[in-house]
Amino acid sequence: MRAALLTDWRSELKIETVDTPECAEDGVVLKVLATGICRSDWHAWTGSDGPLPFPHILGHEYCGVVEETGSRITKWKKGDRVIAPFILACGHCHACAAGNQTTCDDQVLPGFNAPGAFAEYVAVPHAETNLTALPESMDEALAASLGCRATTAWHGLTGRAALQGGEWLAVFGGGGVGLAALLLGKALGARVVVVDVVQDKLDYATKHGADAVVDASKVDPVEAIREITGGGAHVSLEALGIPVTTINSIKSLRKLGRHIQIGMPAGEHLNMNIPMDAVYSGQLALYGTRGMPAWRYPSLLAMIESGSVDLSPMIARKVPLSKVTEELQVFDKPAPPGVAVITDFLT
Repeated sequence: MRAALLTDWRSELKIETVDTPECAEDGVVLKVLATGICRSDWHAWTGSDGPLPFPHILGHEYCGVVEETGSRITKWKKGDRVIAPFILACGHCHACAAGNQTTCDDQVLPGFNAPGAFAEYVAVPHAETNLTALPESMDEALAASLGCRATTAWHGLTGRAALQGGEWLAVFGGGGVGLAALLLGKALGARVVVVDVVQDKLDYATKHGADAVVDASKVDPVEAIREITGGGAHVSLEALGIPVTTINSIKSLRKLGRHIQIGMPAGEHLNMNIPMDAVYSGQLALYGTRGMPAWRYPSLLAMIESGSVDLSPMIARKVPLSKVTEELQVFDKPAPPGVAVITDFLT
């Protein structure tokens, strides 16, 4: 199969022919239909997410068609169109038994601790636990773009912070996660403020339904949000993983507000000094959110299929596998709005 191989930090991914992955007894091998290119891939590409074996295949946001099934698989068959979360759970530990597969003690992370989906094929272990059928009408590129950003935003908003209609949601960062949070928050009936320092992202957020936008390079976003919302957001979502936006997200909340940490702290941002006085005096709740269990996918897919939310604005570019390095380099600076998705694995 053709795959894009990481052979050194920040190096151009080499397009080479490698062996197709083997199928585990409890797993499947997918022919990849589309793969999103995410800032988390950029973290891995730069080496800030820890060591990786070289050569390595990145890519964790994918959908595909079942090509091969293991001997223990009864639920899936060749030809099924499916999607998998980027955290592949074992299905039998205490966390999995409680429905909390994203905290599985034996999780497999394609693109990180296992070969990923910047390739024609990808292996999915524990397939009975981790796969969800894709609606026939769903665009493959859209499905792939859900794999990390939209699913994590959906789980954070509904499964963790319980966002309610009529509440104010402040979104810090107008990239893929932030855009997904805006679209999903509006679909849930919330009023949404998007904060960024890139005018194109703020304009894009306004175009797609934001009730207000704040340019944090020009004004104090905490004061601006408190004024816009009449006292602070009910829920805030941080999508970048850096101290300044995390602190501002927490400070922008009204009393009893809920902060969702989706941005992944990495490199020099692993440790942050957060305003614990604001947490204490405001009696705030802080939620860390990473991924979404496969069993929750149908709720999001049904919402999309019914037309209750249109996530197609997330897709900015469809690119071939040969352009993946260029797309990773985009994250070296503030990226433009929308998500790049690999849809052509042959060129």
